[in-house]
Amino acid sequence: MRDYFELQYVLTNRKIKEAGLNPLLGYLLALTAFVLLSGYIFQKIGLAKYLVILTCLSLQLKLSEKKRSDFLLSIFEDKTKIKIRIFENFILCIPFVSILVYKNFLFEATILFFCSIILALFSFHSNFNLTIPTPFSKRPFEFSTGFRRTFFIFPVAYALTVIAINVDNLNLGIFAFLLVFLTSLSYYYKPEQEYYVWIFAETPKRFLKSKVFNAIRNASVLVAPIIISLLIFYPNEFELILLFFIIGLLFICTVILAKYSVYSGEMNIPEGIIIGFSLYFPPLLLVIIPFFYSKSINKLKYLLDD
Repeated sequence: MRDYFELQYVLTNRKIKEAGLNPLLGYLLALTAFVLLSGYIFQKIGLAKYLVILTCLSLQLKLSEKKRSDFLLSIFEDKTKIKIRIFENFILCIPFVSILVYKNFLFEATILFFCSIILALFSFHSNFNLTIPTPFSKRPFEFSTGFRRTFFIFPVAYALTVIAINVDNLNLGIFAFLLVFLTSLSYYYKPEQEYYVWIFAETPKRFLKSKVFNAIRNASVLVAPIIISLLIFYPNEFELILLFFIIGLLFICTVILAKYSVYSGEMNIPEGIIIGFSLYFPPLLLVIIPFFYSKSINKLKYLLDD
């Protein structure tokens, strides 16, 4: 068990070094970004505590995937595997529980802690044999495949919108469509194989334009029921709702460009820190988007015709 966590520590340090950072500096920057982002969320969103809990549990669900649990079980005995999973969830929940305690949400922090431990005892299939229809075509594969993986989130977001209107809580409604945007962002985290870029046979500029346009269109389709409902019941808050909608679209553009700015590698700590600071201060997007766009053009030149 100790060897397993030592190996994870070495692998993490290696990824930080590959990003061009000293591991200690990388950890400090990640902690700083988490604290600043958490403070911003609690300042701007009335139900931030639920977002913190949801984020923590969603990350832990990734660790509880059946394939991963089976892999651990093939190496360690059952008792050791359970200890590893409990310790993993414990480590992961520490920052989220700490921020809840700091904000005096002691009950929520306690619930999150015990849920984290209980969740470690179970494993879940990440795939279903059921083919779920999507409102998207096959070419922008990110939304087609991503929607099938996360389809259960959208009924939750739409239900939260209905609840928000019934209890007259606009903040909850805004949280609902931010949840849709956050889910959409997750579709662009991992890079596709180079073949799926090369087959476009376009210039880098046209390729990026197509990717961004498809993402904006598809994200707008998913969030449209929420936006329309909020505008109908809160017409006086039109500017605020529209502002959050535009910021959400800008973040989708940013993540897509950040993805291809390091292609064919994965987004790493530097990109995460930049995006994290832009969450804290959205006007930074006006500088970050052109920066990532320029880097993406250079990265894609070897695959696409200029």
